Amino acid sequence: MKSSDDVRPRIGVPVRLSSSDTPDARVGEANELFTFIVDLLREAGARPVLLTPVSADSAGRLATEMKALDGVLLPGGGDLDPRLYGQDPDESLYDVNPEQDHLDMDVARATIDAGLPLLGVCRGHQLLNVLYGGTLIQDMQPSVVNHNGLDPHRPNASEWAWHDVLLSAGSKTAALYDSPAGTTIKIASGHHQAVARVGEGLRVTALADDGTVEALEDPSRWVVSVQWHPEAAQLPDSERLMPFKNFVNACQPPTQDVGRGVQ
Repeated sequence: MKSSDDVRPRIGVPVRLSSSDTPDARVGEANELFTFIVDLLREAGARPVLLTPVSADSAGRLATEMKALDGVLLPGGGDLDPRLYGQDPDESLYDVNPEQDHLDMDVARATIDAGLPLLGVCRGHQLLNVLYGGTLIQDMQPSVVNHNGLDPHRPNASEWAWHDVLLSAGSKTAALYDSPAGTTIKIASGHHQAVARVGEGLRVTALADDGTVEALEDPSRWVVSVQWHPEAAQLPDSERLMPFKNFVNACQPPTQDVGRGVQ
C-alpha cells in the first residue's frame, strides 16, 4: 500500500534489461534516455518505481504491484520481436530481447487491467499498438521526413532528427502539451520502426507530414503513446518537463475506473 506520508503519485517504469556494454551505441543511448525519464518523472512531482522481471514473474504478484501504483510509463529501447505481431524477423532489427518484451507486455497489460493511466514513449508506443492487435513496419523506407537520427554509424550517436507533428484537437496527447485545441510541435525523433496497422480501439492523435503515426490513445481510458522522445536533453527545460508534469497530474488522484482489459 502507498505510504500516507508521501502523497506523490507512484509511477511504475519497467527497467531496461540490455547492458550498455555493447558495440551498438543505440543500446547505451536508450539506457541513458531511461535515466532521463526517471529523473523527469521525479522532477514533475512523481515517485518513480522501477519494475523488474521479479516484480512481474506472476500475474498475481504483478496485480499486487499495480495496487501500489498510480500510473505507468513505458520507455524506449530495442525492437520488439516481430513474432509478437505475426511476422518473421527482419535483419534490420536491433537489441531484440524476449525478456524485455515479456516484462513490458506484462506490465502494460496489468496497467490497463488495473485502470491506471499509461504513457508509452517510442518503443512503448509501438508495444502498446502491438498489445492492441496492431502491427509494425520493421524497417522504415526513406521519406520526405527524416525519422531516424539515432544512427550508430554517425559520429554523434545522440544526434536527433527533428520534425513537426500535428496534434489532434481535443486529444489527451494534445493535453500533454497544454494544447487542447491541437497544434503543430517540433519533436525529437530517433526510430527506424513505426506503426503499420493501428491496433483495434486505438485512435491516431498525431501524424508526421509523411503520414507516419506519431501518437495513439485509447478514447475509453487514459492510455496514450508517442513515437517521439519528449525526454530529449536538447529540448528547452520547460518544454521537456511539460508532458511529464501533465502525465503525473493525470495520475493523481488515482483513477477508480477499471474498465475493460486487453486480452
